Amino acid sequence: MKRVIVISLGGSLIIPERIDINFLKSFKNILEKNKKKYKFVVVCGGGKTARNYIQGLPAMKKQEYFQSLLGIASTRLNARFMTYFFGKEANEGMPMDMKSVKNLLRFNNYVFCGALRYSPNQTSDSTATKLANFFNCEFINLTDVSGLYNKNPKENSDAKFIPEINHKELLKMVNKIKFKPGQHFILDQKAAKLIKKENITTYILGPDMKNLDNLLNNKYYVGTKIEN
Repeated sequence: MKRVIVISLGGSLIIPERIDINFLKSFKNILEKNKKKYKFVVVCGGGKTARNYIQGLPAMKKQEYFQSLLGIASTRLNARFMTYFFGKEANEGMPMDMKSVKNLLRFNNYVFCGALRYSPNQTSDSTATKLANFFNCEFINLTDVSGLYNKNPKENSDAKFIPEINHKELLKMVNKIKFKPGQHFILDQKAAKLIKKENITTYILGPDMKNLDNLLNNKYYVGTKIEN
């Protein structure tokens, strides 16, 4: 039996401004290289597509709810694109619940999805952590920085890289941030709570796919490991 790996693929990696074909080719190559050992569930983020729509809404009473729905739609659009990009070994339909993901995984090496359903105060990272718990597997979060830092490395030159952290300390960091739809942080609050509660080993890696390949093959990698 192949092991299942759940990957959260940040929308900022799929389409930072325009679709990043070079990155996606590298990502595809690494998954294809490792498909003899693994099956992959890839949860796509909404990225800038989601944020563009979210920021376009005027202030209104139900603004946050509608913003979340736009974010969900954007994740599914990105996931649909990824199924086309990967071709015949990826799922044709778009799963809307975990049972559908499991069924599609029986016939496909790669199953792509976006957020599965609306839930307040969560991003596609929460979807990915729930799937990792459902499949009782490790969770890899791919983002546009090389791992977890004590502050945003894109805005702070003195930001310190954190190679290892436990669930409790991560949750403390995440809880300092007020949630908003389309937020751009390593993990949302619900995801951090779930990986702590269920003791899900989690890895945060950047866009260099050599690190993903090395992690999948128990070799040295640059990234952040989160565990108890």
